[in-house]
Amino acid sequence: MKIPIVENILSANERLADENRRMLAEKGVLVVNVMSSPGAGKTSLILRTIEALREQMRIGVIEGDVASRVDADTIEQLGVPVVQINTGGTCHLDANMIRGSLDQLPLDDLDLLLIENVGNLICPTDFALGEALKVMIPSVPEGDDKPYKYPAMFAAVDAIVVNKVDLLPYVEFDLEGFRKLVVGLNSNVEVFEVSCKTGEGIEAWTEWLASRPTRQHG
Repeated sequence: MKIPIVENILSANERLADENRRMLAEKGVLVVNVMSSPGAGKTSLILRTIEALREQMRIGVIEGDVASRVDADTIEQLGVPVVQINTGGTCHLDANMIRGSLDQLPLDDLDLLLIENVGNLICPTDFALGEALKVMIPSVPEGDDKPYKYPAMFAAVDAIVVNKVDLLPYVEFDLEGFRKLVVGLNSNVEVFEVSCKTGEGIEAWTEWLASRPTRQHG
């Protein structure tokens, strides 16, 4: 009895995500769904992205967390419009949550909307938000076996941003083997190696992002 209920929930979410996607594409806003496990560096990458692109793109942010607005307050200090979504325990954002947040953003004055999803490598995979791009951030200290454990996430994304590469000399992480495994799961994925701490690799990531069209998934 549970399977039809789950299918109905996902179907309803997909319809609303399509509506979000059409509206945002019409306004020319590039929407990026940023996903990772907790602590991999979602907020850090968003901050670096804002710093790198704020002179050429008008940027807004939606922050998703189970509780608190610590990350939203940090982003707000950069003078960027930001909306906080607290899920109250839900392990992912969904299209309805995003729809309710869009009215609080100056969409006509935005070129790029970065959505920080809840830290989780399972639930966010199934719930579209209306994004043009899906981005996943693994970090070096987590180990190089994440694609084995969460293949659906790695297969679904447009870009993988490997963070904390400044720690490669100090931890066991086979970067070449990781890349081969990721490409085996997703032959079209772009892979970037960055350090949000030092700034290494950020330019390549942001140049690619700024060149993307506003409509991709759907």
